[in-house]
Amino acid sequence: MSNVKVSNTRRLVVIAMLSAIAIVVYYLDFNVPLMPAFIKLDLSNVISLIAAFALGPVSGVSVCLIKNLVHLLIKGLSTTYGIGDIFDFVTSAVFALVAGLIYLRMKSKKGAVISCCIGALAYTVISLPLNLFIVYPIYAVAFGGMDAIIGMYKEILPGVDSLFGALVIFNLPFTLIKGILCSVVTILIYKPLSPVIKGRK
Repeated sequence: MSNVKVSNTRRLVVIAMLSAIAIVVYYLDFNVPLMPAFIKLDLSNVISLIAAFALGPVSGVSVCLIKNLVHLLIKGLSTTYGIGDIFDFVTSAVFALVAGLIYLRMKSKKGAVISCCIGALAYTVISLPLNLFIVYPIYAVAFGGMDAIIGMYKEILPGVDSLFGALVIFNLPFTLIKGILCSVVTILIYKPLSPVIKGRK
C-alpha cells in the first residue's frame, strides 16, 4: 500500500474517532441560566475545530456532518423535522470551515487565536438569519405558535416583545459566548493533542 493510501486511511480513521467523541460530547449538553429551557450548551465544536486544525477544514466539516447525522438517526425527525440538528450542522460547519481555512495560512498559536475568533464571529452571525427565518418559524409550528416561544423569553425578560428582539438579546450573546468558550478550550488542548492526531511522536 502506498504512503498516500496509508495517509488517507489514517485520516478516515481519525475522522471517525473524532466524530465518535463529538457525538458523545454533543449528548453532554446542559441548560444555562437566563436562557429558555430548550436552549442548551454543549462543547462538541471543540472536536470539530481540532479536526479542522489537525486535518484541514473539510475534515472539521466532516466531523460536524457525521455528528449531526448520527444524532438525527438516533433521535429521529420528531415534530421539528430535525431542524435543530440541521441548524447545528450549518453553524458548526461554518465555524470549523472558517477557522480551519484561516489556520491553514497561519499555523501558529497566534494564528489559532485569530482563526478561532473569526470563526466564532462567523458562527454567531450566521445563527441570526437561520434562527429568524427558518428555525424558529418551524419551532412555532411544532410548539403552539410564535407567541408561545416569545412567552418563554418574556418569563426571563418581560420587555421582550418580538422574535428578533429575543434573538438579539438572548441568542446572539449566548452563541458568541459558546463560540468563545469552544475556542478557548480548543486553543488550550490542541497543541498537546496535535502530534497524537497527526501520528507523530
